[in-house]
Amino acid sequence: MPAPSAPARIAIRAEEDLLTARHAVRGAAVEAGFGLVDQTRVVTAASELARNTYVHGGGGTLTVEHLPGPRRGLRLTFEDQGPGIADLDAALADGYTTGAGLGHGLGGARRLMDEFQVCSEPGRGTRVVVTRWTRA
Repeated sequence: MPAPSAPARIAIRAEEDLLTARHAVRGAAVEAGFGLVDQTRVVTAASELARNTYVHGGGGTLTVEHLPGPRRGLRLTFEDQGPGIADLDAALADGYTTGAGLGHGLGGARRLMDEFQVCSEPGRGTRVVVTRWTRA
């Protein structure tokens, strides 16, 4: 098996960047050895988080990182310098939305991934780190 690629950093500054991020995450999931169902989970979570980064954070970055070893995986880090999340508990609850969406973004991404961390400070931005591990 070839060595995993170096972390990729993708700017999320425009609507077109959401598609770029999606394609990069799908390619990374295939490279990491995920099956079709897990590829779909990872790409769906990434799409939600990329959209949040763009819409609510005013843009930011996505870092895609392969996690090698006996327990291979994929880590995605979304960062922005936007207004932050005033009430993180509410934002993680299903049905919470500040726009026209369904309110499944953060909570949905958390359910689709194996690990989920969010750090947000009002006025200082948000950082969401999600990880999915391959299945044996």
